[in-house]
Parts: sequence; C-alpha cells; structure tokens
Amino acid sequence: MTQQEILSTDALPYLDIADADFSIRSQAVLDARDAAWCARTPYGLAVLRYDDVQKMLRHPKLRQGSYRWPAHSGVTGGAFARWWEQMLLSQEGSEHARLRRMANPAFSPKLISSLIPKFQALANRLIDGFAEKGECDFIAEFTEPYATGVICDLLGLPFEKWRELADIAGDMGLALAVSYKRDQATVDAATERLFAYAEELVALRRAEPSEDFIGMLVRANADTDQLSDQELLDMIVLAIFGGIDTTRNQLGLAMAMFIEHPEQWALLAEQPDLARPAVEEVMRVRPTVTWVTREATETFTYNGTEIPQGTTVHLFSQSAASDPAVFETTDFDITAKRKPHFGFGGGTHHCLGHFIARGDMTEALKLLAQRLKNPRFNGEVLWLPDSGNTGATAMPIAFDAA
Repeated sequence: MTQQEILSTDALPYLDIADADFSIRSQAVLDARDAAWCARTPYGLAVLRYDDVQKMLRHPKLRQGSYRWPAHSGVTGGAFARWWEQMLLSQEGSEHARLRRMANPAFSPKLISSLIPKFQALANRLIDGFAEKGECDFIAEFTEPYATGVICDLLGLPFEKWRELADIAGDMGLALAVSYKRDQATVDAATERLFAYAEELVALRRAEPSEDFIGMLVRANADTDQLSDQELLDMIVLAIFGGIDTTRNQLGLAMAMFIEHPEQWALLAEQPDLARPAVEEVMRVRPTVTWVTREATETFTYNGTEIPQGTTVHLFSQSAASDPAVFETTDFDITAKRKPHFGFGGGTHHCLGHFIARGDMTEALKLLAQRLKNPRFNGEVLWLPDSGNTGATAMPIAFDAA
C-alpha cells in the first residue's frame, strides 16, 4: 500500500467514550461500526467489528494496554494506579508468563469442578435468605455475597469476611469506570485496605502453612527471586478483587437481560442444561468488560489505517459481538449457536479466571431460574457508567417463589 493509500484517521467517526453519559450500546456506536472498522476516541482508537477485534487480540505489534488506564483517566499516582500498572495483567513477555504460572494452579478446571457443590450450596443458602419475601436487592443480597463467597472458597478465606471484602472490591471497581479520577480518593482508600488485609493473610499463612492458593504463593515467596514480596501482595489483591468485581457485575447484568426477556428465563427454568450457554449469551450481549485494551509497540498499518507506536487500541467486545456481518441474528437467545464472544479477552492475556467465572455463574443461573419465577424490577436500578467495566450497584427485584 502506498503512502497515498493510507487513510487519515481524521476521516474516522469519533466516539467520546470519556463522557460519563456515553453508552457502549448507543446508536452512535452502531453508526460508527457501519461507517468504519474503527473509530477515534479520547484515548486512541476503538475497534468495532468482530473480525477486526478477533485479529487485533493476537496482533504481534500490539501489547496489553490496560496498564495505561490510570494515565488515560488523568490519574498519575495513588495506591490503585501503582498496583494496576505493575500487577500480572499489565505485564508482558517473560514477566507475564512467570507470574501467570504462579497463579494457574488456583484456576485449573479440575479444581473448579471440585468446587461446584460449594457453589450450589452457597447459591441455595443465599436464595433461602430472601425467597419467601418475594423480593430482594439482587446485588446486595445475592451477587455480592455470592461472588465474594466463591473467592473465599477458592482462596481459603473465611466467608464471614464477605461483606468487608465486597465493599472493598466495590470501591476499587470505581477505578475501572470512566469516572475513576472523580472517585480516586475512595478507590485508593479501598486499595490500601485490601493490601493491609493481604499482609495479614501472608503473616497468617507463614505462621500456619496451608495448601490453598495463598499458601502456595507464600511458599513460592520463600525464594524472593521466584516471587518478590511486592508481587506476592499484588497477586493476592488481584485474586480477591478480580474475582469479586467481575462476577458480581456480570450476574447483575444477566438478571437484567432475563427480566427484559422473560421467555428466556422460563426456558432456562425448564431446561437447566441451558445455564452454561446462557452465561455465554449474556456475556455476548451485556458483558461487564465492554472493551479490551491493547497498545501499539511499533507503528504499523491495518485496514489502510496507520496506527502509530504508543497508540491505545480499545477492542469493543460489546459491539463486536453484535456485528451483523458475523451474527445472522443478534437477539438475546440462550439456545442459539454463536461464534465466541470476547468477554474474557483473548490471546496471551485471555482471562486467567474464566473457568471459575463460567462455573460459578452457570450454577447460580441454574438455581436462580428454578427458584425465582417471573423476576421483575421492583424499584430504581442504579448503574455504573455504561462503558469500561459496567454493572448495577443496586437492583431491587420482585419475583414469585417457586
């Protein structure tokens, strides 16, 4: 391609994704996707179409780009930014591979399968707490304690800590919205609390060795060349925060989708085996992680567009997974056979916890559909901004008990 054939990015549509009122599901995004394969944004480029997102996830000249999120948000310091820029998800190459090997044993399919009875018992216990009332705040009474309880089971933590850990994760999660700078003081205070808790856990496991994930990391840390003291704490904070925040939000989004499509909820209740594909369909239509981020390691040209070194590239999993060029029908349908969504990212940085996320959400949806009939909104639902990492912070619902 000649220099004259390289298209100017000025001709691309523009999406102001830094605006707190911007919606990833807006008509503006659909129009931009129709007009071009990508759009300009305040942070760089946004890739909008399925095939392009799939290719860019594994492009050899792109690296993981989320490490720059604090800087994009106008945040240049603080506890969360330090952790976010240095922890596992923000690393590349051999460092990323080394840290990922440390975490892998906690998220193996065999281990997750052994925890399924615990997921079921936890879900039933939580539903027992509000089933007879016929109403609940689905976030406060189910998704928060459920997501946190799953992490407690996985990491060998006492369930009694769930409320404190859920509150911390909720406050830290504000950093993943476009309003991060506004909420920085809350985010950093929560991050400092979680690090203090991680330090307490390390001291406990050193005094009383265990065979759980944290005990394994503490043993690795005995050789600090293998896992440094800071990396140990960073890994524990990631395991707690990452597992709670995303599962809580995704289950809330799932309930919202099913309330809007009651026939699909009734179908799931009749056919519990549809719970697993239901998780995939929810994550296709309403993912909590609405974009995956990459950064250009050198200047290259793609689809006639020059992408300079250092450019941040947001891969819009939300719009890609409803691309009419790939999906014959994009209506919410838990029985439909679909191409894979991008809710867990892809490539080297594919979500480490996807097995546990799929497992715990499958069991939750299966039991909820069987025990809560005709769910409907029962008051005002409070939402995080509809981009970045999104979800509900409060969701009052009513239902008919089975």
